[in-house]
Amino acid sequence: MSETGRMVGDLDTPALWVDLDILERNIAELAQHFRSAGVQWRPHIKGIRVPAIAQKAIDAGAIGVTCATIREAELMAASGIKDLLIANEIVGERKISRLAQLRRRADVKVIVDNADNVRDLRAAADEQDLCFGILIDINTGMNRTGLTPGPAAVELAKAIDESEGLRFCGLMSWEGHTLAIANPEERARATAGAIKQLLAMANDCRAAGLEVAIVSGGGSGTYKTTPFMAGMTEIQAGGAVFCDVIYQSWGVETTPCLFVKTIVSSRPAPDRIVIDAGFKTLPVWHAQPRGINLEAVKSHVTSAEHGILSLERANERVKVGDLLDFVVGYTDSTIILHRKLYGIRQGRVEVVWDVL
Repeated sequence: MSETGRMVGDLDTPALWVDLDILERNIAELAQHFRSAGVQWRPHIKGIRVPAIAQKAIDAGAIGVTCATIREAELMAASGIKDLLIANEIVGERKISRLAQLRRRADVKVIVDNADNVRDLRAAADEQDLCFGILIDINTGMNRTGLTPGPAAVELAKAIDESEGLRFCGLMSWEGHTLAIANPEERARATAGAIKQLLAMANDCRAAGLEVAIVSGGGSGTYKTTPFMAGMTEIQAGGAVFCDVIYQSWGVETTPCLFVKTIVSSRPAPDRIVIDAGFKTLPVWHAQPRGINLEAVKSHVTSAEHGILSLERANERVKVGDLLDFVVGYTDSTIILHRKLYGIRQGRVEVVWDVL
């Protein structure tokens, strides 16, 4: 039996659902935000996972999507999205072979931070008679991947530019380390400082005679600062289409629209509520989910199948069998735990999407 047309309250729990009216409004607001900044929007889909939602962003003005893995890029291409950036190093014969196959179906670009990886990509491009678009990954303080800003990055860019089968497209960085700074003004200054390093490297490459068409970066946590840095060409913010507890703590001003519906399975004490969503469906390790119309929650901890909410004071209102909705703590670590995402409009199931 089709699940479309059912009321949201009739869904079996735990159920992941999105308010479509809010989602579409968030997408429109973000698209307008980036247009006003004069940059392109290439939302990261690692926390979206549904091609139809990525397509909504493209319909609103996004140029394509950013992916974390070759698998994500393959799934997006299979769904008809053809302008792809894999914001990760693609290393090893197996993954590079998959990249070559994907390149025949889509305009896919990858990032590099190592000359050996460049040689492997060049060899594969030559063998397969293909051309790969390449961006250099610059470390602006995240200290994860990427080259330290300096002459080595320019030399790698030159090597790419001189390699048949490779097309030097530009530079990318992720200033995510600044999100740990609690003070908004200090965070904005640190974000600007990181982006200045990326932009300086772009200028160094241009001074060396290289064309830098793309300067990419920026996430939902830095979307108020990074797009307005002159020289940025595209922004990768994706999670703000849903928003969540942790994004709100970073100052994201879109409206939360991704929820997990649960049922109260036990009331063992007046100051304790137990729900049927544990860390398999509603994790708490990045940020504590926020119950809708549920006040005075002191702590929310999980076991595999149980969420245990300790309250600051007794609550006799909530009964066994009641349904409770929660704004997810962090989208990326929640959506991957579900097989289906229910699209709800005015209380009814309009669409059911597979989570890829």
